Amino acid sequence: MTIAQIIATLEALGAAPRKSLGQNFLHDANLARWIVNRLDLGPGDHVLEIGPGLGALTEEILAEGVSATLLERDRLFNQFLQNRFRDQRCQVISGDALEYDCRDLFIQESVKAVGNLPYYISTPLLFHFTAEPCPFQKLVFTVQREVADRLVASHGSKAYGILSVVLQARWRITCPRVLPSSVFFPRPQVDSAVVELVPRIGPDALLIPWDTFQLAVRTGFGARRKQLRGRLATAFDGARVNAAFDKLNLRPDARAEDLSLGVWVDLASYLEPVPPAQSSAEEQLQVVDDADQPLAGANRDEVHSRGLLHRAVHIFVFNERGELFLQKRSHRKDRFPGCWDSSAAGHVDVGETYERCAGRELREELELETALELVGKIDASARTGYEFIRLYAGSANGPFRLNRGEIETGGFFQPDTLDRWLEQRPADFAPGFHECYELFRRVSQDGRK
Repeated sequence: MTIAQIIATLEALGAAPRKSLGQNFLHDANLARWIVNRLDLGPGDHVLEIGPGLGALTEEILAEGVSATLLERDRLFNQFLQNRFRDQRCQVISGDALEYDCRDLFIQESVKAVGNLPYYISTPLLFHFTAEPCPFQKLVFTVQREVADRLVASHGSKAYGILSVVLQARWRITCPRVLPSSVFFPRPQVDSAVVELVPRIGPDALLIPWDTFQLAVRTGFGARRKQLRGRLATAFDGARVNAAFDKLNLRPDARAEDLSLGVWVDLASYLEPVPPAQSSAEEQLQVVDDADQPLAGANRDEVHSRGLLHRAVHIFVFNERGELFLQKRSHRKDRFPGCWDSSAAGHVDVGETYERCAGRELREELELETALELVGKIDASARTGYEFIRLYAGSANGPFRLNRGEIETGGFFQPDTLDRWLEQRPADFAPGFHECYELFRRVSQDGRK
């Protein structure tokens, strides 16, 4: 839309740009097309647009032949968008973007997000839409120039801070273009910039003890003028902090902004080492006969290569809202890397009972202790990878300390979302989870009869 068209549309709606919502409308059609092109849209993509306003970007998105979800807080614009893009592959949702549940988007084949983020809440929105578990393959946002500078800042600069380090740890961030204020109506007082965020996944993902990493970064930058070692000693064991500084050859007077992203990762990993992936040669599994009676022990490689019958446990952890916690298997796993799986799962070691194994796996993978109840049993077959499986269920609200050597990320999901996700994208899940989820639903339905 041109400025004249924007003004005419606003008058017809009986509306005006609301400063309280950060409403500035893009009136350069070529620039709108350029921004949408940065999404690299293709068949099967779904786009979440944040704050579409009068639909300058929406029009270009739908022209690419993809589907879209529009999050619009202004009710007048909400109705306008529904009328303008009626009968197209577009859903308009009214409400605050900070309250939108991104987990619903996991059912989509590929999800990307775009939007002109209101300046006054751009940082909270960035943290919200990059929070784990995150469904997005790419984010393209227009933000205030100052925020863009912070997102791409390197160590040693004044712009470098919590936003830089925390987001760069999980995303590769670039700023391909600065936008003058003249391309918006009404004209803001500062320039804007387009930023692109692509998630670090698979081999590109950094192995980080995430809770420790965030605590260290926020502690350090919470008083950035002070020496980092003293600041960290207020949140961690002082001797451990001193040893970490010696190990990493950090200056005693170093401040938070002096550490590069890589050094922050190394520092957090020293404060809380990431467990190494367990060697298959070290893992001795309980081999059983076709009646699930113990025979002997064998290492995992031999068990899988020879198709020997063995035992495994899966645990479903539910929160007080009835949501199921799922983990996404690390790309370092030799079986089903990157697939979503039960809250915790693992093989029964030689001489170990199912029950003891279930408790051990919860501790090792989630650092969780909770009462478990047997849901049911699954006989060994080709579908289970020749595992006799026992499924257990327990309750906990989290947050959990994930074993980063085994788990890439995790999150709670509503049953309705899971049902649709499994139906539309079954390959996203490890085979054992399919078997366990079917058993759980069957037992649940029988219990309601």
